[in-house]
Amino acid sequence: MSCGLGAIILVFMLVKHNVDNSLLETELLKADLTRLQDEEKAVKDDIAQQEERKKQAEVIVAELSSRIESVKRALKNAQSQLYGEVASKNTIERVIKGIKIPKPPDAVEKQERGEEQYLIGLRVEGPRIAILLDSSASMTDEQLINVIRRKNASDKEKQAGPKWRRAKSIVHWILARLPSSSQVTLVTYSDRANRINKKAWVNGSDQQGLKNLIASLGAAVPGGGTNLQAGLSEIVGSGATDLYVITDGLPTKGDASYKSLNPFSDCSVLWGRSSRISGTCRLKLFAHTVDSSALRGMKVNVIMLPLEGDPHAAHAFWGWSASSRGLLISPAQGWP
Repeated sequence: MSCGLGAIILVFMLVKHNVDNSLLETELLKADLTRLQDEEKAVKDDIAQQEERKKQAEVIVAELSSRIESVKRALKNAQSQLYGEVASKNTIERVIKGIKIPKPPDAVEKQERGEEQYLIGLRVEGPRIAILLDSSASMTDEQLINVIRRKNASDKEKQAGPKWRRAKSIVHWILARLPSSSQVTLVTYSDRANRINKKAWVNGSDQQGLKNLIASLGAAVPGGGTNLQAGLSEIVGSGATDLYVITDGLPTKGDASYKSLNPFSDCSVLWGRSSRISGTCRLKLFAHTVDSSALRGMKVNVIMLPLEGDPHAAHAFWGWSASSRGLLISPAQGWP
C-alpha cells in the first residue's frame, strides 16, 4: 500500500516538474515570438518606407525625364529655326549682292565726267535753290594779264575764256544734281545783276526748262566790275532757301549809297575818283554787302575759283558760308 502511494507521489512530482518546465519554455517562446513579431513589423515598416521612397524617386525620375525630353525638343526646334535663319540670311545676302542699284538719272545730261568727279561734301539740296554766278571780267581767266587782255577782246573771245567755261560747267554740274522736288533760279552779276531764267523759278523735274536755262547762260558775256550787292538784291525776297555762289574774289563795286558811309570814306573808287580799288576797300565792301543783304535763314555755299591778287577772298567768303551752315569749296584744277 505504501509502495503504491510512493509511486503515485513520484509520478505526481515528475508531472509537476514537467509542467513547470513547459510553462517556462512557453514563456520563452512567447517572448521570442513577440520579439520576432516586432522585428517582422520593423522590417515590414522599413520595407514600406523603402517602397514609398522608391515611388517618390520614380515620380521625380519621371518628372526629370519629361523635362529632359522637353528641353531636347526645344533645343531641336531652336536648332532648326537657327539653321533656317542662317539659310535665309545667306539667301538674302546673295540677293542683295546680286541687286544692281541704278544711279538716279541727273536732271540734265552731263556725260563728260564720271561719278568719281562728284565733290565730296557739296550736296545740291533745298526746296528753292538760287545760283549766283559772278560774270565780271576777272571770270574769264586765272591770270590777271590774260584778264586785262580779254577786256578789249570780242564777246566770243570773252566767252571762250577758260575760267568762264569752267564756271558755266559748274552751273551745269549743279543743275544736273538738282533734286526733282526742288526749284532753281540763276542770276549772274557784274556791274549789275541779270536773271537768266525767264520764269522766276524752274522746277527740278522740268528737263526742258533746265536745258533752256543752260542755253540762255551760253549767251551771257563776262565783263565789267563785281557788284555782289546787285546780285544779292535779286535773291533777297525771292523765297530762296539755299544759295550757291560761284565767284573768284571780293566785290569791286557796290550800291551808290555806299559812298556816303564812313567805312568807305577812303574808297574813292566807289564814286568814280579812282579806277582801282584796294584790298582793304574790297574787304569793307564785301562785309557791308553781306551784312546789309538780309539773307536770314538762307544756307550759303561758295565755289571759289582761283584769281591772282586777291588773297583775302577765300577767308572772307569762308566766314560768310560758315556762319550760314554752308560750305566753301575751292575745287581742284580740272573739276568739273
